[in-house]
Formats: sequence, structure tokens, C-alpha cells
Amino acid sequence: MPDSKSITDRFIRYARVNSQSDNGSSSCPSSAGQIEFARLVIEDLAEIGCIEIGLDRNGYIMATLPSNVTKETPIIGFIAHLDTSPDFSGKNVNPRIINNYDGSVIPLDSEGQIILSPSEFPELLNYKGQDLIVTDGKTLLGADDKAGVTEIIEAMKYLILNPDIPHGTIKIGFTPDEEIGRGADRFDVKKFGADFAYTMDGGAIGELEFENFNAASVVINIQGRNVHPGTAKGKMINALQVATDLHHMLPASERPENTEGYEGFFHLSRIEGTVDKARMDYIIRDHDFERFTERKNLLAEIVAKLNERYPAGTVKAAARDQYFNMKEKIMPVYQIIDLAAAAIRQAGIEPVIIPIRGGTDGSKLSYMGLPTPNVFTGGHNYHGRFEFIPVQSMEKAVEVIINIVRIATS
Repeated sequence: MPDSKSITDRFIRYARVNSQSDNGSSSCPSSAGQIEFARLVIEDLAEIGCIEIGLDRNGYIMATLPSNVTKETPIIGFIAHLDTSPDFSGKNVNPRIINNYDGSVIPLDSEGQIILSPSEFPELLNYKGQDLIVTDGKTLLGADDKAGVTEIIEAMKYLILNPDIPHGTIKIGFTPDEEIGRGADRFDVKKFGADFAYTMDGGAIGELEFENFNAASVVINIQGRNVHPGTAKGKMINALQVATDLHHMLPASERPENTEGYEGFFHLSRIEGTVDKARMDYIIRDHDFERFTERKNLLAEIVAKLNERYPAGTVKAAARDQYFNMKEKIMPVYQIIDLAAAAIRQAGIEPVIIPIRGGTDGSKLSYMGLPTPNVFTGGHNYHGRFEFIPVQSMEKAVEVIINIVRIATS
């Protein structure tokens, strides 16, 4: 079985490195912390005995575990991302272990003001008796995706230490800037050389995903006209009011907080401005490509209507497609889902095949010619102070990786 202490120690060591990506940076990687973390990771890959280890100038890591069998087997890749989310502080992460969790409220900070409670996060009760790694209430934890990095390295270490386990050639890839949608942009699929791959970037234990949102971002700029409010009648164009009108012209039932499963949404992620000028940032998501297109068209129609109501050019929208549903690329090679599902079952877990209400590097990689579904890491409540991960879920993720390569060789 995988070494629980080694998994825990490695994850905590990785979590302490601040490798948040930076959406405001145009460099690759977008932050120096990712290079710091990457250098630590390549040292560890070398220490456990991987070969062909490389870190390129853009922060991408590739390495190989060579085959130990003579027969022809598929070359399988395992991929995770080095960055953590910029949504919440990743500086001075201080992970704590709650041993043998008893199902009660967990105080996160020293004052007991910030709590992780089963009444708010009922999934905690699924892990009674297990060991949870939590935050100190001041930062995110970074299990997304340092758990994935940890699990891949620990699986390779286990295979190297147990050469009696047959496996084909395994490719390891770690990417920067996944959290800001750039993780696969400069990934060299040809150099990687895998027939297919799995991102270790999912959530709760058992999850296996090959469907994700089609995604677009939209930046809306509104030019108002500021006039003293005492003499504003017929003259003022309040950019903030235009922004409010625009938002309320979108269906309220199709916001993230009102949707689940395969339901798409319009998400206002940022708004700022004054009477004179305002900016709104939206993301548009839908699993169905036709509905995805309809959503983009609806927002464009609303912008056009507002430009009829106000002077032409008052509202300007710039849309950018980010990624597409990988299902189209995975269905023709569905055997790789069957393989992962069998590996999960062999670990004593029933696979939970669900759509991703987001995206992963695998979505872009699948369209780049490398079919890459997503496997659980075990984490919960990503991107915030209430993030936690059970050590036993990480152990099972390591076991699943080992099972995948073992089954593929049989």
C-alpha cells in the first residue's frame, strides 16, 4: 500500500510553497512562485528515480518512468498543475492535521472564530475516523492541485520501489497557470509522447470526469456621461446604472448559485466603476455547445439593445472562447474511461462519473490530440479557507494511478 506518512509529508511540504498564478501577468509562468515550486518538484522526481526530467522556460515539467515489460503497452500520461488559485491568499500556508476526525466542528484559527462545520459542509461526516488536512483559516490549502502533484510523484515512487509491478512507459507532466486558464497553452503534446493521459485534478474520492463546460469570458466596458446630479435630467448616463440594467436583463435563474449538474450559467465575476465609466467581467458556461452559443448570442443581443436605449457605443463587449467540452474527444476512446473506472473499483471504490462544472487542462489537451479525462485527488472546498483533504483519499488516488498502469499492462 502507498506510504501514508510520505504522502502527508510531501503534500504539506508542497502546500507551504506559494505558487499562486497571477491573472494580471502576461508572462509564462505568471508568477515566480511557480518556478520555485517547479524546481522543488524536479529535485523530487530525480530523487525517486525518474528519467528525462525537464523544466522548460515556461514552467512546464516533463519526466518519464520507463517500462519494465517487454511487450507493447500504451504510453500513459499523468498530469497535474503547479499553480494554486489567485482567488484567495496562498501566502504562508500553514496546513494542520486533524487525526481521527470525530465529526465535530473544527476550529481553524487559534481564536476559534473561523470554523469548519458539518452543518455547513455535511460532506465532512463522510470522513469520520479519517485524518483531515485543513488550513489555519487564513489561506487556501492548495490541494488544487498540489494533491495531484503529490499523488503522481508518490505513485511513481511506489512503482520504482516495487519493480515486480508490471507497467509500460509512463509520462509525467506538470503545468503552470491552470487556474487562470492557460495551463495547456504551451504544452508540447508531441514531446510528451503519451497515447492518452489523466489529469489528477478532481475533487472527492471516486470522481471520474470526461465532460466539462464549454467556456467563454466576456469583458464589458460601459462609457457613461457624468453630470452634476442636480442638473442631470436628460443628460447623465450613469455607467453603474447601465451595468445594473444589463445584469438584470440576464435570467436570474441562470446564475451559478441557482444551477447544478448540466445546467449552464452566466457569472458576473467582477464589476467596478463610477458614473463615468464601468467594467463588468462575465464568464459563460454550458455543457451543451448549442446552448453555449445561445448564451453568447443573448449577451450580445442585450448589449445591442442597450446601445439602442443609450447613445451608440455606450456598451462594448469583447468575448473570448476559453475551452470546450472534452466529451467530443473522449467518446471515441471511451476505453480509457473504462480503464480508469476499473482501476477505481480495484481500489475498493465505486466510480462517480459526473460532469465537471468547470474545466481542466484535460479539456484543451484533448482538443490538442491528447485525450485526457480527469481523476479525483480527494480535496474539498477548493480555492478558500475551508479547503480540506483526507489523507486516506490521497492514498486511494495513488492506488488508482498504480492500478491504471497495472491493468493497462495485463
